[in-house]
Amino acid sequence: MISFNFGAKIHNYSYFCARFVKILMMKAFIARYPLSIAIILLVTFLSFFKPPHTEMDKVPGIDKLVHTAMYFVMAGLLWWEFFRGQRKTHAPMWHAWIGAFLCPLLYGGIVELLQEYCTEHRGGEWLDFGANSLGVIIAALVAKFLLPQLMKKFLHP
Repeated sequence: MISFNFGAKIHNYSYFCARFVKILMMKAFIARYPLSIAIILLVTFLSFFKPPHTEMDKVPGIDKLVHTAMYFVMAGLLWWEFFRGQRKTHAPMWHAWIGAFLCPLLYGGIVELLQEYCTEHRGGEWLDFGANSLGVIIAALVAKFLLPQLMKKFLHP
């Protein structure tokens, strides 16, 4: 008796289609947020490499200022790229609040935990997490009150 396993072919076809759609969505995401992705990778690298000792280490509070600046730039670019692409995608604002506010906050916390428990040369600190959060909050305030006007002025004359 001859039997055909059509279910396996249909399953493989649906799996292929689902993977193809995911790849297309990832390409679209990368195309919409190229600078943000680059900054996220840079922040990740800077968070885990062993920095050399310099004269700047002696400046009080420089570490916290660097944390605030890194997360301000990261979240600020996420906001900017969201607003820049919003005219094409018509994404609701809550997407930006999740992607440019909540995700960087969680990311900062996860990085500090990983530094504390998974590295020998770095340590997680609550004050570093606070500085990361401050950068994200400042970026959100800039995005809420200044960025829409700047986008209209310079990108949509």
